[in-house]
Amino acid sequence: MLSELKEAVFKANLELTRSGLVILTFGNVSGIDRRRGIVAIKPSGVPYDSLKAEDIVLVDLEGQVVEGWLSPSSDTATHCELYKAFPGIGGVAHAHSEFATMFAQARREIPCFGTTHADLFHGPVPLTRLLVEAEVAADYARNTGRAIVERFAGLDPQAVSAVLVAGHGPFTWGRTPVEAAETALVLEQVAKMALGSLVLEPRLAPLERHILEKHYLRKHGPDATYGQKKEKGHD
Repeated sequence: MLSELKEAVFKANLELTRSGLVILTFGNVSGIDRRRGIVAIKPSGVPYDSLKAEDIVLVDLEGQVVEGWLSPSSDTATHCELYKAFPGIGGVAHAHSEFATMFAQARREIPCFGTTHADLFHGPVPLTRLLVEAEVAADYARNTGRAIVERFAGLDPQAVSAVLVAGHGPFTWGRTPVEAAETALVLEQVAKMALGSLVLEPRLAPLERHILEKHYLRKHGPDATYGQKKEKGHD
């Protein structure tokens, strides 16, 4: 079972580089075995072109290595904090993708300007506060995760599966590691379109709420109509 998790995390990490979301060794994807409380994550500083499934490191929910000969990602504690706070997620991705990171560095959330955004995110992509000096000095990665969790007080992490960490970059999540990586790709496209829209119309207002609701709920609501429905008796 854990070998399957490592394989899934390995493939999801490759999706980040195939999608052009990372350069060099920037970025990481993890996945979790909820029953065992074990997280699989990319090792720190290992180039994607030499990464193998067996290199994926297993840690517990406190970030302690339980299997692997390489050091886990420096963002491991951030991932662990998200898994502990958001029980419905099964994968987390982090990339310094160009356009989403621009918004994080500008310390601006990404408003919902159009239906592409509304198809995945039920509202703006939120921005965390900056960490204070003591938080950075004490446990930077863990406190980054805690700042994300703090920002999601009153928000549904299933409805908005992404966040911008102020001055840093985006984190995304999903039901699986691959879904988390795919969300990172959509987030980057949404950020690119949002920036272009603001260049064309700096005073642009967010998309009207009734259109946002229509597009989000037709894919994710209880009566979703998007996609193919299975017939009874058929797979």
